[in-house]
Amino acid sequence: MVEEIGTTEEGDLIINVGPQHPATHGVLHLVITLNGETIKKVEPHLGYIHRSIEKMCESLTYRQFIYVTSRMDYLSAHINNHACALCVEKGLDVEIPRRAQVIRVLMDELTRIASHELWWGAMAMDLGAFTPFFHAFRERETINDIMEETCGARLTMNYMVPGGLMADLHPNFQKRVKEFITLYKLKINEYAELVTGNIIFQNRMKGVGYLSAEDAISYGCSGPTARGSGVSCDIRKLYPYEVYDKLEFDEVLETEGDSFARYMVRIGEMNQSIKIIEQLIDNIPDGDFQAKTKVVLKLPKGEFYSRVETARGELGVYIVSEGGTTPYRIKFRSPGFSNLSALDHMARGSKLGDLVAMMGTLDLVIPDIDR
Repeated sequence: MVEEIGTTEEGDLIINVGPQHPATHGVLHLVITLNGETIKKVEPHLGYIHRSIEKMCESLTYRQFIYVTSRMDYLSAHINNHACALCVEKGLDVEIPRRAQVIRVLMDELTRIASHELWWGAMAMDLGAFTPFFHAFRERETINDIMEETCGARLTMNYMVPGGLMADLHPNFQKRVKEFITLYKLKINEYAELVTGNIIFQNRMKGVGYLSAEDAISYGCSGPTARGSGVSCDIRKLYPYEVYDKLEFDEVLETEGDSFARYMVRIGEMNQSIKIIEQLIDNIPDGDFQAKTKVVLKLPKGEFYSRVETARGELGVYIVSEGGTTPYRIKFRSPGFSNLSALDHMARGSKLGDLVAMMGTLDLVIPDIDR
């Protein structure tokens, strides 16, 4: 009788990976069933840093709840806030100024690059290469300095508001962004030399954690996780918001479906974000950075939904309004939750040592899952 992978048999070993201390930023607990070194089952146990964000939002006003979402996927804080602001604006039927739209997209793409930079450094370090982490943080710190100058913060910026932006750009913004673009283009070849072209790294990644396009769709995967399997799912292309429909950029797709394909998608996405920023940085329109809105916002009775493309995939914001100053119900569709659901399928039959590579290319941010 052939043993079915996934069933527990005598002689199997069940081990716990995590959880780390709850004060750390990402607490994931995996219960792994092994037969020797072969993975038979991976069962994620969630909730260690669950903070009831959706329930908290229902007691906050339409201006206040947006900034709680910075603490979900904290590496895409700008983009989280953007999704919430778009949903509120849809309910209010408010058109925001063109200047605000362009600045929002610039901030989103800088955030995407900063997130992928941290992922690249951490991914390499997880597989034993320590040096790339410092190279990644060199570029990421440059972006954080730009954010700090305009927004007053480096991680959870609280910059986007219903109707536009909290404040206008700092006078140095354009100059410093252009300097960052020059720096990035000088240093991107180091990434290929240090990691991408490294034969040891490629052997750890290629053919590991295969996910077919059909399975990616079935598990609800989005972002680079799905695009590494050839699934076209970029919200910026399929359901354009702000000025994305006016920009020239490519949706980065790879068809191999393994960990190396997901790695190459994120490398390509950073280059496409630079392309977007270059199109906008010298073409920021003059005018207001915020539309005129009431101090106290009330959405009409009804249901409203918006979606954006974060660094990890599709973030959906669903608001049910009863016509008051606070939402009746809020639900977030976070990319990390669906992407994590595919880990068990990807890992079965693989070796335990390959699990690190698979998890790294999913780019999990646990508070995005433990809302």
